[in-house]
Amino acid sequence: MEKIDFKKTLRYLYQPTAKDFSLVEVPAMQFVMTDGSGSPAGGDYADAMSWLYSVAYSVKFASKLDLGRDYTVMPLEGLWWAEDMDTFATDDKDAWLWTAMIMHPYWISEDMFQAAVTKSADKLGDPRRSLRMETVSEGLSVQIMHIGPFADEAPTIARLHQEYLPEHGLTENGHHHEIYLSDPRRIAPAKLKTVIRQPVKRTYTPSN
Repeated sequence: MEKIDFKKTLRYLYQPTAKDFSLVEVPAMQFVMTDGSGSPAGGDYADAMSWLYSVAYSVKFASKLDLGRDYTVMPLEGLWWAEDMDTFATDDKDAWLWTAMIMHPYWISEDMFQAAVTKSADKLGDPRRSLRMETVSEGLSVQIMHIGPFADEAPTIARLHQEYLPEHGLTENGHHHEIYLSDPRRIAPAKLKTVIRQPVKRTYTPSN
């Protein structure tokens, strides 16, 4: 049975260059996701991780057993924002809002998702109220690979918003998006790989 790794088949989305920003068209993709608030070091985020990974592996095994279609579980992704975006600059993590999510293949049905939630509830308790499977359509986006600690992302994010977007006639069109390709429990901080992505729309067409 062939095992699909979508990080390879969708390499242009999950393995961008770290040298400079790149403009990509992100297709509609299906995610299991859940919303929360506060620091990623907090209990709400940890609970979200437990649910996302439990459902992800349950669905993967069901796909392999029932459909004969195997694939590698995709990495964790996150959308981040705040009511007052200045809290990102001041690192006030308690004010952060987020959607944590994992991409699932298009052939995973709502029934398969619900069955996985029921199975996960046997060990995790009542499901998170916001837990759902949903299609996300980001469209035109700017992205770059960040290599290093999460805490060192700020200069790259600032350069994206303060330099690249205005210079290319672009503005934000959605939440700050990160894709965590490395497991921080196993990889040294200096070697962590994180895709930084920002959905955008054109405000004008640059003349050069």
